Amino acid sequence: MLPKYCSEMNDIETEWLQLKTHEIAGRMFDNEYDLAIAVMDGMSSRSEQGGYTLERLKFNSA
Repeated sequence: MLPKYCSEMNDIETEWLQLKTHEIAGRMFDNEYDLAIAVMDGMSSRSEQGGYTLERLKFNSA
């Protein structure tokens, strides 16, 4: 049985760590929008380097 939460077994946690470490480390953002743009740009860069396709999903929050 798997534990309720195990970050080592969650692939997105590894990706998020790499993104924080290599793409947005040491940067300050004026607002959430600028952070979101930096995350999207970082993911695009990582997908190009890794040779995989990145698909952006948009969720309705209303």
